[in-house]
Amino acid sequence: MTDRTRIEELIADLRDGPLAARRAAAAELGESGEEAVEPLIGTMKAENNDVRWYAARALMWIGEPAIDPLLMAMRAVDDRDFRRYATAALAEIGDPAVEPLVAVIENADADLQPFAALALAKIGEAAVGPLLRLMESPDAKTQERAALLLWKMGETGAGPLTEALEARSQSANNK
Repeated sequence: MTDRTRIEELIADLRDGPLAARRAAAAELGESGEEAVEPLIGTMKAENNDVRWYAARALMWIGEPAIDPLLMAMRAVDDRDFRRYATAALAEIGDPAVEPLVAVIENADADLQPFAALALAKIGEAAVGPLLRLMESPDAKTQERAALLLWKMGETGAGPLTEALEARSQSANNK
């Protein structure tokens, strides 16, 4: 755990420090855990893209505790660059971010859907099963979004998508 004063010092290094200090600050913030999540998100909201990159790296290292606060901030902040860096952090967090990102797709959150799709495509294989589950939704639009995202994932998603569509076709033919 890192105390609040140290977190503020490290964030100052992210903003104004030389390259080595920024890298070291991002790494230490990443080890600080949940306590650093909100200050890092606040920094990402207010700063330039260079600082956002380092803050996103730290959030990626923090991992799962950063997921929900990042998604909430993405909903609240209408800044495309902020959302891109938050998406990059979520994608790098990986598997733990899959279900919350799939929920964005399922709920048709128009503002965040493109960003969630990018993160899921980057996460790759861990997202395939939950997206295939969405293909079973009674909502045709949800099925379409899931199928399109699986297709856009390339080989990782296209093979399972093809198998699911073939199985659905065979099931319909057997009725």
